[in-house]
Amino acid sequence: MALIALEHDAEKWVPVFGKTSCSNNKPKRDGDSKKSHHALVRAPAGVALAVAALAALAVPAQPARAQGRVEATYRATLAGISIGTGTWVIDIGAKQYAAAASGRASGVMRVIVSGEGSSTVRGAIKQGRLVPGNFAANIHSYESYDVRMELNGGNVKALTNEPPLVESPDRVPLTEAHRRGVVDPMTAFMITVPGAGELVSEEACQRKLPIFDGRQRFDLELSFKRMEVVESEQGYRGPAVVCTASYIPIAGHRPGRYVIRYLQETRDIEIWLAPIAGTRVLVPYRISIPTLLGNAMLQATQFDTEAQVAAPTRASNPPGRPPRGS
Repeated sequence: MALIALEHDAEKWVPVFGKTSCSNNKPKRDGDSKKSHHALVRAPAGVALAVAALAALAVPAQPARAQGRVEATYRATLAGISIGTGTWVIDIGAKQYAAAASGRASGVMRVIVSGEGSSTVRGAIKQGRLVPGNFAANIHSYESYDVRMELNGGNVKALTNEPPLVESPDRVPLTEAHRRGVVDPMTAFMITVPGAGELVSEEACQRKLPIFDGRQRFDLELSFKRMEVVESEQGYRGPAVVCTASYIPIAGHRPGRYVIRYLQETRDIEIWLAPIAGTRVLVPYRISIPTLLGNAMLQATQFDTEAQVAAPTRASNPPGRPPRGS
């Protein structure tokens, strides 16, 4: 989801959330906030337009043989004005999953800032759970910004930041403990619902999501708000569950920043989740965040999803025995 290409750092949202957002003064930026001013490519921390997450990974889902795919296109708007577009492609296989997202500023936002980004994740499916293995994000704006992570069992085993995160006395330091028991921001958006009951349900929202994006550690606490019926311009038509999201910064952030306090205090962030056909996985169809300039929204215009037929296994089709019907 281009959504996840969305810049995770909530501090990048000062021009939208901050008190000086209508000022003609050029906002001051420190080292890392210069690196990608992009309001459209990634998502966690400021839900970061769009938010992220996953304690869901800690909850067993349906059998790992469930398989499905979604190709989604998103439009980002601020107060109804188009500011960017993005895409998200997810493949859920029998034993592995992969996702790729990209996004770029457009419309009036393109006049203000030129930016684009992409992110990818690959992982395994173990006991019905999505277990991330490799995550990468690349942002291009005034400067390039790259994150590469290797994870094993929810723990970060290797991390590369280019350029490195700039240390600052007002930043809550990241420690090794903050790299354990976490999920990357892309897997975070793939909410797994266990069992064989109703998939699009309140249960999808009942979780806290421990997210580490390589530069910041934060939780998103979800709670059920309501059910909706959605209809994309192309593809999915059906039910969606609406969760509210609370942003809880833990490390890597600057507590004194206005945007951090704003995101902590707001309780009106919404994530609308829709299903990937053939799986027990839900992903964002729409994300909405209130700002001083109006709602910042990321919504799917295309949401094509289909179940994938599992390939025959050796057990079901032994060597030397032709499949039935051949």
